[in-house]
Amino acid sequence: MRPPPSTLATERASLLAWFDAVARDLPWRRSRDPYAIWVSEVMLQQTRVDTVLRYFDRFLSRFPDPCALASASEDEVLSMWSGLGYYRRARLLHAGSKHLVAHHGGEVPQDPEARRAMPGVGRYTAGAIGSIAFDRPEAIVDGNVARVLSRLRGIDTPLGRADTEARLWAEADALVPGPRPGALNQALMELGATVCAHPTPRCADCPVAGGCVALRTGRTAELPVPKPRRAPRPVDVVAVVARQGRGVWMVRGQDALFGGLWGVPLDEGKGRAAAERALISAGLRGTLERRAQARLEHVLTHRRMDVRVFVAADAHPMGEGARWVDPDAPGDIGLSALTRKILAAAGPSGTASPPR
Repeated sequence: MRPPPSTLATERASLLAWFDAVARDLPWRRSRDPYAIWVSEVMLQQTRVDTVLRYFDRFLSRFPDPCALASASEDEVLSMWSGLGYYRRARLLHAGSKHLVAHHGGEVPQDPEARRAMPGVGRYTAGAIGSIAFDRPEAIVDGNVARVLSRLRGIDTPLGRADTEARLWAEADALVPGPRPGALNQALMELGATVCAHPTPRCADCPVAGGCVALRTGRTAELPVPKPRRAPRPVDVVAVVARQGRGVWMVRGQDALFGGLWGVPLDEGKGRAAAERALISAGLRGTLERRAQARLEHVLTHRRMDVRVFVAADAHPMGEGARWVDPDAPGDIGLSALTRKILAAAGPSGTASPPR
């Protein structure tokens, strides 16, 4: 049962006072620019704050507003995102900026429905922009907020389930109306990130511990109930570092994992035949080494990739589409973390530790 309005008001006041006292000084919190807040929220999806800190200012310096981002090429955008991961976010951010230029004069709209019509902007991102930039009473629920509300209200159904999500949003909607909705939302996120953490919360430091159902019933370790996850599927992959001089021929990935990024030819399989297939499928020819030069592991959300790295010498393209890249100075192209690992494993002269 939801607390009465007086209790909600007390919780809001406690959260805001706590946030004012202990909030981390993060660059996106120094701005009310809706574009900067949008960029930060997209970067922070499934990514640690410490990692985003290395990218945020640099990205905004290169693309200071939606018009600058919209006018950039996809390669430029992905280059600035390179290493941050989950590259679909960058492509949607790029598409969203073009949408703003085409439909809103290059400005992020105040209307929540117009914000949610932007590519890649869902209920959470729209609410973060609306509350923080425009001071609108729009709720948010991300992983940190879900953890706080699950413990605070004793929500014991699994995350990700429809009824759980509906309950979490209803609880967030009940808390957000009132003064400083943006700060209130940030307080919930900050609390989940720093105090109401997984797996062991620091309840003595929590500003709303007095009303926490999980603390009162001894269930802080049990809540929230995690969403069932499947283990990553093991996949054998070959990668071919196709050398010409000091550079490497790369192709643009087309699948959901690396679409839009440049990388070395990849294919599923283990041996030289799979490597030859990868090279030819990429429109390249070269003298392929008989055995893999190195072997590495790369884990994604749904795949555990066992990668054998082959090297092809004197490589050249058979048609259009490949791009010669100096690995030491790749320029304005996006390279995935996997591509960087493959190039490092192959070594500057094509030598590396042998496969296991």
